[in-house]
Amino acid sequence: MNGKHMQIGEVAARTELSLRTIRHYEDTGLVVPSARSQGGFRLYTEVDVARLMVIRRMKPLGFSLDEMRALLAATDRLDSGADLPPEEHAELLERVRGFEAAAQQRVADLRVQLTRAEEFASHLHARLC
Repeated sequence: MNGKHMQIGEVAARTELSLRTIRHYEDTGLVVPSARSQGGFRLYTEVDVARLMVIRRMKPLGFSLDEMRALLAATDRLDSGADLPPEEHAELLERVRGFEAAAQQRVADLRVQLTRAEEFASHLHARLC
């Protein structure tokens, strides 16, 4: 990481999230800007952008804000560089595995929904031909 700070507009463009959404995630405590400019502007780093991308990927899978917060807390702790007790490390990994399994299931469910939607669209198209 180069330590470069970005203003919220650049972060919004990079993450394809609206300014309002990023501010909402800040209000809910999911993402906190790494710094503020002298003028009070939010300043973000690559780590903040990566965090927002995790949230952006969880959202369409229907994860709640609390679930997002729980996953981020687990990955933050794992990535902290702290010398974790083996039991805590194992528990955190298990928590992340649970989210991975839930994400895989939700992706499978969405594939079924997409297949049904495509079948419906094809059915309508066939009726018009």
